[in-house]
Amino acid sequence: MITKESLIGYIQKALPDAQIEVKDKTGMMEHFMIRVVSSLFEGKNLLDRNRVIYEALSEPLKTGRIHAVEIKTETPASAD
Repeated sequence: MITKESLIGYIQKALPDAQIEVKDKTGMMEHFMIRVVSSLFEGKNLLDRNRVIYEALSEPLKTGRIHAVEIKTETPASAD
């Protein structure tokens, strides 16, 4: 199990400018929907954007604190 605040912290280390929304999809704090808006995604394709997030969350994913994650990534321009 992991808290929303911890998830946000992992992502903010990789993307300091990010605006992050985390939703617990099951109420068990292990399946999440994460929306990340960052200017650092500019010029990156969807796969590269998701790689950034998966890399940021590698530790809790490896230890099983996160079982599943749905990721939505956007730039500030596309989030409007």
